[in-house]
Amino acid sequence: MADVAAADSAGSPRLIIHLGVQKTGSTSLHHFLTRNADQLADRLVIRTPQAGTPMRPLGRAAINFSLDPDRDSEARLDEAIATIREELPQDGRTVLISHENLAGAMPGNGGETRLFPMLPRIIAALDRAFAPVPPVYAVYTRPMQAWRASVWAQAVRTDGYGRTYAEFLDEMRDLPDWDDLAARLLAAAPGRMHLFDLTEERDFARPGTQLLRLAGLDDAAISGLRPLASPSMQRLNAGATEFMRRLNNLALNPQARAKVADLVARAQPLFNADHGADLRPGQRPEGTQ
Repeated sequence: MADVAAADSAGSPRLIIHLGVQKTGSTSLHHFLTRNADQLADRLVIRTPQAGTPMRPLGRAAINFSLDPDRDSEARLDEAIATIREELPQDGRTVLISHENLAGAMPGNGGETRLFPMLPRIIAALDRAFAPVPPVYAVYTRPMQAWRASVWAQAVRTDGYGRTYAEFLDEMRDLPDWDDLAARLLAAAPGRMHLFDLTEERDFARPGTQLLRLAGLDDAAISGLRPLASPSMQRLNAGATEFMRRLNNLALNPQARAKVADLVARAQPLFNADHGADLRPGQRPEGTQ
């Protein structure tokens, strides 16, 4: 990767924006960063989507813009980014901003069937807002087959998606592979885009190793961080996912649906984990992310 203009004397970039994408371990990373915030505070300014912070509206603005990229939604995105910039301390520390929804809506959310088509325009908005400092960007990917299965399960759980996994695969049959997204991202931020493979993360109790190295931490410093006790945002079991999928096809108030989803997540042993009749053989999603 080419040298980055916005770098300190040790060569570490001063502003890093982790764009996700969804279902590549971002939630675990955020919990890990929060768990170690005090230990990292002398080196990093960290911004993740914690409740009550401006990062939450930023994620919503990116999603809304990606689904309806008109002038108004772009203006709201610009405003949300500006709010983040204005509250950042100016003390020479590296800034790490991380939000999976900066990539825009994932397939299955709001009718999206493409692979983050608005992400280059979101990067352009970030570049405008942080000028003259050119942000360095990072994106994680994982094997596409496993990623699609995880995206489907997440869309069912959080986005009200009501189709079976087989139907989801058919709906996403024209979804390109990661090479397509990589080409668009490298063109959007030449010399400033880092593409990381989630399978190259060796210690899942200390997620985001590649990203933290980019931020200037060495392996010894990363190993000294407090590990996570367990993975975050684990996938619902098959029975609970199927229950939520069928629930999504009912005319249910969104607030009521959210409460049911929370109950389902906390009471998964009540559901038959083998309840996956609507999945074709060999297509049952596996894994925890």
